[in-house]
Amino acid sequence: MIPFIDIHAINSRFDKSFKNQFQDFLDSGYYVLGNQVSAFESRFADYCETQYCIGVGNGLDALRLILEGYKVLGKLELGDEVIVASNTYIATIIAIKQAGLQPLLVEVENQTFNFDISALKQAISPTTKAIMPVHLYGQIAPMEQINSFAVYNNLLIIEDAAQAHGAIHTNGKRAGNLGHAAGFSFYPTKNLGALGDAGAVTTNDASLAGAIKKLRNYGSSSKYVNELLGVNSRLDELQASFLSVKLPVLDADNSARRDVATAYIKGITNPKIVLPAYDGSKNHVFHLFVIQVSSRNEFQDYLKNKGIGTLIHYPIPPHHQQALKEFETLQFPVSEKIHQQVISLPMSPVMTQAQIQKVINVVNAY
Repeated sequence: MIPFIDIHAINSRFDKSFKNQFQDFLDSGYYVLGNQVSAFESRFADYCETQYCIGVGNGLDALRLILEGYKVLGKLELGDEVIVASNTYIATIIAIKQAGLQPLLVEVENQTFNFDISALKQAISPTTKAIMPVHLYGQIAPMEQINSFAVYNNLLIIEDAAQAHGAIHTNGKRAGNLGHAAGFSFYPTKNLGALGDAGAVTTNDASLAGAIKKLRNYGSSSKYVNELLGVNSRLDELQASFLSVKLPVLDADNSARRDVATAYIKGITNPKIVLPAYDGSKNHVFHLFVIQVSSRNEFQDYLKNKGIGTLIHYPIPPHHQQALKEFETLQFPVSEKIHQQVISLPMSPVMTQAQIQKVINVVNAY
Protein backbone atom coordinates (compact mmCIF):
# COMPACT_ATOMS: atom_id res chain seq x y z
CA MET A 1 0.00 0.00 0.00
CA ILE A 2 1.27 3.47 -0.92
CA PRO A 3 -0.19 5.83 1.69
CA PHE A 4 -1.46 9.24 0.70
CA ILE A 5 1.15 10.64 3.11
CA ASP A 6 3.42 8.69 5.45
CA ILE A 7 3.72 11.03 8.45
CA HIS A 8 5.68 8.45 10.43
CA ALA A 9 8.32 8.11 7.71
CA ILE A 10 8.61 11.89 7.38
CA ASN A 11 9.13 12.40 11.11
CA SER A 12 11.22 9.31 11.86
CA ARG A 13 14.15 11.12 10.19
CA PHE A 14 14.21 13.43 13.23
CA ASP A 15 13.58 10.81 15.90
CA LYS A 16 16.77 11.35 17.91
CA SER A 17 16.56 15.14 17.74
CA PHE A 18 12.91 15.12 18.78
CA LYS A 19 13.70 12.98 21.82
CA ASN A 20 16.56 15.28 22.78
CA GLN A 21 14.31 18.30 22.40
CA PHE A 22 11.64 16.68 24.56
CA GLN A 23 14.15 15.94 27.30
CA ASP A 24 15.42 19.51 27.18
CA PHE A 25 11.80 20.69 27.37
CA LEU A 26 11.14 18.55 30.45
CA ASP A 27 14.33 19.70 32.12
CA SER A 28 13.73 23.38 31.41
CA GLY A 29 10.66 23.72 33.63
CA TYR A 30 9.44 26.44 31.22
CA TYR A 31 6.48 25.26 29.19
CA VAL A 32 4.63 28.30 27.78
CA LEU A 33 6.09 31.15 25.66
CA GLY A 34 9.66 30.30 26.57
CA ASN A 35 12.98 30.29 24.77
CA GLN A 36 11.95 27.68 22.21
CA VAL A 37 9.06 29.80 20.93
CA SER A 38 11.28 32.88 20.74
CA ALA A 39 13.99 30.92 18.95
CA PHE A 40 11.61 29.48 16.36
CA GLU A 41 9.97 32.86 15.79
CA SER A 42 13.38 34.34 15.05
CA ARG A 43 14.38 31.46 12.76
CA PHE A 44 11.14 31.44 10.81
CA ALA A 45 11.17 35.22 10.39
CA ASP A 46 14.71 34.94 9.02
CA TYR A 47 13.63 32.13 6.72
CA CYS A 48 10.70 34.14 5.34
CA GLU A 49 12.87 37.28 5.33
CA THR A 50 10.31 39.18 7.37
CA GLN A 51 10.91 41.42 10.35
CA TYR A 52 8.54 39.56 12.65
CA CYS A 53 7.08 36.12 13.31
CA ILE A 54 4.52 35.54 16.05
CA GLY A 55 3.80 31.95 17.02
CA VAL A 56 0.13 31.10 17.62
CA GLY A 57 -1.98 28.04 18.28
CA ASN A 58 -2.91 27.10 14.71
CA GLY A 59 -3.39 28.41 11.19
CA LEU A 60 -7.00 29.49 11.68
CA ASP A 61 -5.98 31.63 14.64
CA ALA A 62 -3.08 33.07 12.64
CA LEU A 63 -5.47 34.49 10.05
CA ARG A 64 -8.04 35.61 12.59
CA LEU A 65 -5.47 37.36 14.78
CA ILE A 66 -4.12 39.29 11.78
CA LEU A 67 -7.63 40.59 11.17
CA GLU A 68 -8.19 41.30 14.87
CA GLY A 69 -4.85 43.10 14.96
CA TYR A 70 -5.86 45.35 12.10
CA LYS A 71 -9.10 46.12 13.93
CA VAL A 72 -7.07 47.18 16.97
CA LEU A 73 -4.97 49.42 14.72
CA GLY A 74 -8.08 50.96 13.15
CA LYS A 75 -7.36 49.63 9.68
CA LEU A 76 -10.39 47.32 9.69
CA GLU A 77 -13.84 47.74 11.21
CA LEU A 78 -16.70 45.35 11.92
CA GLY A 79 -18.55 44.54 8.70
CA ASP A 80 -15.70 45.36 6.33
CA GLU A 81 -15.38 43.02 3.36
CA VAL A 82 -12.43 40.72 2.78
CA ILE A 83 -12.06 39.21 -0.71
CA VAL A 84 -11.31 35.48 -0.69
CA ALA A 85 -11.29 32.66 -3.24
CA SER A 86 -14.48 30.61 -3.47
CA ASN A 87 -12.65 27.25 -3.46
CA THR A 88 -10.47 27.68 -0.38
CA TYR A 89 -10.60 25.50 2.70
CA ILE A 90 -13.36 26.72 4.99
CA ALA A 91 -10.89 27.83 7.69
CA THR A 92 -9.96 30.86 5.60
CA ILE A 93 -13.57 32.00 5.60
CA ILE A 94 -14.16 31.08 9.25
CA ALA A 95 -11.29 33.39 10.24
CA ILE A 96 -12.93 36.30 8.43
CA LYS A 97 -16.34 35.57 9.95
CA GLN A 98 -15.00 35.14 13.49
CA ALA A 99 -13.29 38.52 13.24
CA GLY A 100 -16.67 40.13 12.54
CA LEU A 101 -15.85 40.81 8.90
CA GLN A 102 -17.67 39.84 5.73
CA PRO A 103 -16.17 37.32 3.29
CA LEU A 104 -16.55 38.37 -0.35
CA LEU A 105 -16.20 35.14 -2.33
CA VAL A 106 -14.65 35.33 -5.80
CA GLU A 107 -14.49 32.78 -8.61
CA VAL A 108 -11.23 30.99 -9.43
CA GLU A 109 -9.64 29.68 -12.60
CA ASN A 110 -9.50 26.02 -13.44
CA GLN A 111 -5.82 25.10 -13.69
CA THR A 112 -3.99 26.93 -10.89
CA PHE A 113 -7.00 26.92 -8.52
CA ASN A 114 -6.23 30.58 -7.72
CA PHE A 115 -8.17 33.82 -8.24
CA ASP A 116 -9.74 34.56 -11.60
CA ILE A 117 -8.32 38.08 -11.86
CA SER A 118 -11.18 39.37 -14.03
CA ALA A 119 -13.71 38.15 -11.44
CA LEU A 120 -11.58 39.69 -8.70
CA LYS A 121 -11.66 43.11 -10.34
CA GLN A 122 -15.45 42.97 -10.65
CA ALA A 123 -16.04 41.94 -7.04
CA ILE A 124 -14.83 45.01 -5.14
CA SER A 125 -17.30 47.30 -3.37
CA PRO A 126 -16.99 50.46 -1.25
CA THR A 127 -16.79 48.35 1.92
CA THR A 128 -13.99 46.09 0.64
CA LYS A 129 -10.90 46.73 2.76
CA ALA A 130 -8.71 43.65 2.37
CA ILE A 131 -7.87 40.76 0.08
CA MET A 132 -6.82 37.32 1.32
CA PRO A 133 -5.04 35.42 -1.46
CA VAL A 134 -4.71 31.71 -0.74
CA HIS A 135 -1.60 29.93 -1.98
CA LEU A 136 -3.72 26.84 -2.43
CA TYR A 137 -2.06 23.42 -2.54
CA GLY A 138 1.35 25.13 -2.26
CA GLN A 139 1.27 27.35 -5.35
CA ILE A 140 1.73 31.09 -4.94
CA ALA A 141 -1.29 33.09 -6.06
CA PRO A 142 -0.85 35.62 -8.93
CA MET A 143 0.65 38.21 -6.61
CA GLU A 144 1.78 40.77 -9.22
CA GLN A 145 -1.80 41.30 -10.35
CA ILE A 146 -3.15 41.05 -6.81
CA ASN A 147 -0.67 43.62 -5.52
CA SER A 148 -1.44 46.03 -8.36
CA PHE A 149 -5.16 45.63 -7.70
CA ALA A 150 -4.67 46.08 -3.95
CA VAL A 151 -2.47 49.16 -4.28
CA TYR A 152 -4.90 50.81 -6.71
CA ASN A 153 -7.83 50.15 -4.37
CA ASN A 154 -5.95 50.73 -1.09
CA LEU A 155 -6.55 47.20 0.19
CA LEU A 156 -4.66 45.23 2.82
CA ILE A 157 -3.10 42.01 1.53
CA ILE A 158 -3.23 39.09 3.96
CA GLU A 159 -1.70 35.88 2.63
CA ASP A 160 -3.18 32.54 3.58
CA ALA A 161 0.15 30.73 3.35
CA ALA A 162 -1.00 27.66 5.31
CA GLN A 163 0.03 25.31 2.49
CA ALA A 164 2.95 27.22 0.97
CA HIS A 165 5.87 27.11 3.41
CA GLY A 166 9.01 27.97 1.46
CA ALA A 167 7.40 28.76 -1.90
CA ILE A 168 9.39 31.42 -3.73
CA HIS A 169 7.83 34.04 -5.99
CA THR A 170 9.54 35.09 -9.22
CA ASN A 171 10.56 38.31 -7.42
CA GLY A 172 12.68 36.19 -5.07
CA LYS A 173 10.48 36.68 -2.02
CA ARG A 174 9.01 33.78 -0.11
CA ALA A 175 5.38 33.14 0.73
CA GLY A 176 4.79 35.02 3.96
CA ASN A 177 6.56 38.12 2.67
CA LEU A 178 4.34 38.96 -0.30
CA GLY A 179 1.73 41.14 1.41
CA HIS A 180 1.16 43.08 4.60
CA ALA A 181 0.92 39.93 6.73
CA ALA A 182 0.58 36.17 6.36
CA GLY A 183 -0.88 33.27 8.30
CA PHE A 184 0.81 29.85 8.43
CA SER A 185 -0.39 26.49 9.70
CA PHE A 186 2.05 23.88 10.98
CA TYR A 187 -0.52 21.08 11.15
CA PRO A 188 1.36 17.75 11.02
CA THR A 189 0.68 17.12 7.32
CA LYS A 190 2.04 20.50 6.18
CA ASN A 191 5.39 20.86 4.40
CA LEU A 192 6.70 22.20 7.70
CA GLY A 193 4.60 20.21 10.13
CA ALA A 194 4.61 20.08 13.90
CA LEU A 195 3.61 17.02 15.92
CA GLY A 196 0.33 18.69 16.84
CA ASP A 197 -1.45 21.95 16.14
CA ALA A 198 0.65 25.07 15.64
CA GLY A 199 0.65 28.26 13.59
CA ALA A 200 2.36 31.58 13.04
CA VAL A 201 1.96 35.07 11.62
CA THR A 202 4.69 36.78 9.61
CA THR A 203 4.78 40.52 8.90
CA ASN A 204 7.04 43.54 8.51
CA ASP A 205 4.59 45.74 10.41
CA ALA A 206 5.86 46.43 13.94
CA SER A 207 2.51 47.75 15.15
CA LEU A 208 0.63 44.72 13.88
CA ALA A 209 3.19 42.32 15.39
CA GLY A 210 2.87 44.06 18.74
CA ALA A 211 -0.92 43.87 18.67
CA ILE A 212 -0.92 40.17 17.78
CA LYS A 213 1.59 39.34 20.52
CA LYS A 214 -0.88 40.83 22.99
CA LEU A 215 -3.98 39.33 21.39
CA ARG A 216 -2.59 35.77 21.42
CA ASN A 217 -2.03 36.01 25.20
CA TYR A 218 -5.30 37.33 26.62
CA GLY A 219 -4.57 40.83 25.29
CA SER A 220 -1.66 41.19 27.70
CA SER A 221 1.91 42.40 27.29
CA SER A 222 2.73 41.93 30.99
CA LYS A 223 1.27 39.50 33.49
CA TYR A 224 -2.21 40.41 34.76
CA VAL A 225 -2.25 43.67 32.76
CA ASN A 226 -4.76 43.23 29.94
CA GLU A 227 -4.87 46.01 27.39
CA LEU A 228 -7.03 44.22 24.81
CA LEU A 229 -9.77 41.60 24.70
CA GLY A 230 -7.49 38.84 23.52
CA VAL A 231 -7.59 35.06 23.25
CA ASN A 232 -5.45 32.13 24.35
CA SER A 233 -3.63 31.10 21.17
CA ARG A 234 0.05 30.57 21.89
CA LEU A 235 2.49 28.42 19.97
CA ASP A 236 3.32 25.48 22.21
CA GLU A 237 6.89 25.48 23.51
CA LEU A 238 7.44 21.83 22.62
CA GLN A 239 5.99 22.18 19.12
CA ALA A 240 8.24 25.20 18.55
CA SER A 241 11.28 23.08 19.38
CA PHE A 242 10.18 20.37 16.93
CA LEU A 243 9.62 22.96 14.20
CA SER A 244 13.12 24.35 14.77
CA VAL A 245 14.51 20.85 14.18
CA LYS A 246 12.61 20.46 10.89
CA LEU A 247 13.04 23.96 9.46
CA PRO A 248 16.62 23.44 8.16
CA VAL A 249 15.48 20.65 5.81
CA LEU A 250 12.35 22.42 4.53
CA ASP A 251 13.96 23.60 1.28
CA ALA A 252 15.32 20.12 0.57
CA ASP A 253 11.92 18.59 1.31
CA ASN A 254 10.22 21.08 -1.00
CA SER A 255 12.71 20.22 -3.72
CA ALA A 256 11.90 16.53 -3.25
CA ARG A 257 8.19 17.31 -3.54
CA ARG A 258 8.79 19.18 -6.79
CA ASP A 259 10.72 16.17 -8.08
CA VAL A 260 7.73 13.92 -7.35
CA ALA A 261 5.40 16.39 -9.05
CA THR A 262 7.65 16.69 -12.09
CA ALA A 263 7.76 12.90 -12.41
CA TYR A 264 3.96 12.75 -12.22
CA ILE A 265 3.52 15.51 -14.80
CA LYS A 266 5.98 13.90 -17.23
CA GLY A 267 4.80 10.35 -16.61
CA ILE A 268 1.00 10.60 -16.40
CA THR A 269 -0.36 10.57 -19.95
CA ASN A 270 -3.91 9.31 -19.37
CA PRO A 271 -6.26 11.66 -21.29
CA LYS A 272 -8.90 11.21 -18.58
CA ILE A 273 -6.65 13.02 -16.10
CA VAL A 274 -6.27 16.81 -15.94
CA LEU A 275 -2.88 17.62 -14.43
CA PRO A 276 -2.16 20.77 -12.39
CA ALA A 277 -0.49 23.77 -14.00
CA TYR A 278 3.19 24.06 -13.11
CA ASP A 279 5.87 26.21 -14.71
CA GLY A 280 8.82 24.34 -13.18
CA SER A 281 9.76 27.15 -10.80
CA LYS A 282 9.98 27.31 -7.02
CA ASN A 283 6.64 29.13 -6.79
CA HIS A 284 4.99 25.76 -6.07
CA VAL A 285 5.98 23.54 -3.15
CA PHE A 286 3.36 20.87 -3.82
CA HIS A 287 1.84 20.54 -0.40
CA LEU A 288 -0.66 18.59 -2.47
CA PHE A 289 -0.58 17.17 -6.00
CA VAL A 290 -4.14 17.72 -7.17
CA ILE A 291 -5.51 16.31 -10.40
CA GLN A 292 -9.00 16.43 -11.85
CA VAL A 293 -11.03 13.50 -13.15
CA SER A 294 -14.70 13.48 -14.09
CA SER A 295 -15.54 10.07 -12.56
CA ARG A 296 -13.82 10.79 -9.26
CA ASN A 297 -15.52 8.23 -7.00
CA GLU A 298 -14.87 5.44 -9.45
CA PHE A 299 -11.28 6.57 -9.91
CA GLN A 300 -10.67 6.77 -6.15
CA ASP A 301 -12.07 3.25 -5.66
CA TYR A 302 -9.86 2.02 -8.49
CA LEU A 303 -6.73 3.47 -6.89
CA LYS A 304 -7.69 2.09 -3.48
CA ASN A 305 -8.07 -1.39 -4.97
CA LYS A 306 -4.62 -1.00 -6.52
CA GLY A 307 -3.09 -0.08 -3.16
CA ILE A 308 -2.78 3.69 -3.63
CA GLY A 309 -4.08 6.10 -1.03
CA THR A 310 -5.77 9.37 -2.00
CA LEU A 311 -7.68 12.22 -0.40
CA ILE A 312 -10.12 14.81 -1.75
CA HIS A 313 -9.24 18.46 -1.12
CA TYR A 314 -12.08 19.43 -0.84
CA PRO A 315 -15.36 17.63 -1.61
CA ILE A 316 -17.74 20.51 -0.74
CA PRO A 317 -17.20 24.16 -1.73
CA PRO A 318 -17.52 26.64 1.15
CA HIS A 319 -20.72 28.24 -0.17
CA HIS A 320 -22.43 24.83 -0.05
CA GLN A 321 -21.42 24.12 3.55
CA GLN A 322 -24.22 24.14 6.12
CA ALA A 323 -22.09 26.38 8.35
CA LEU A 324 -22.16 29.07 5.63
CA LYS A 325 -25.81 28.91 4.58
CA GLU A 326 -25.84 32.65 3.94
CA PHE A 327 -23.84 31.98 0.76
CA GLU A 328 -25.90 29.04 -0.53
CA THR A 329 -27.57 31.04 -3.32
CA LEU A 330 -24.22 32.09 -4.79
CA GLN A 331 -22.98 30.36 -7.92
CA PHE A 332 -19.36 29.69 -8.79
CA PRO A 333 -19.42 27.22 -11.70
CA VAL A 334 -15.66 26.78 -11.97
CA SER A 335 -15.20 26.32 -8.24
CA GLU A 336 -18.11 23.89 -8.08
CA LYS A 337 -16.66 21.82 -10.93
CA ILE A 338 -13.28 21.77 -9.22
CA HIS A 339 -14.78 20.50 -5.99
CA GLN A 340 -16.58 17.75 -7.90
CA GLN A 341 -13.49 16.54 -9.75
CA VAL A 342 -10.33 17.13 -7.68
CA ILE A 343 -8.45 14.30 -6.05
CA SER A 344 -4.99 14.37 -4.47
CA LEU A 345 -2.37 11.74 -5.32
CA PRO A 346 0.30 10.58 -2.84
CA MET A 347 2.83 13.32 -2.21
CA SER A 348 5.66 13.57 0.29
CA PRO A 349 9.41 14.20 0.38
CA VAL A 350 10.12 10.59 1.37
CA MET A 351 8.40 8.79 -1.51
CA THR A 352 10.63 6.25 -3.25
CA GLN A 353 11.15 6.09 -7.02
CA ALA A 354 9.36 2.74 -7.02
CA GLN A 355 6.33 4.27 -5.30
CA ILE A 356 6.25 7.21 -7.70
CA GLN A 357 6.45 4.94 -10.72
CA LYS A 358 3.72 2.66 -9.40
CA VAL A 359 1.38 5.64 -9.00
CA ILE A 360 2.14 6.73 -12.56
CA ASN A 361 1.61 3.25 -13.99
CA VAL A 362 -1.65 2.69 -12.14
CA VAL A 363 -3.05 6.10 -13.09
CA ASN A 364 -2.12 5.57 -16.74
CA ALA A 365 -3.82 2.15 -16.73
CA TYR A 366 -7.14 3.61 -15.55
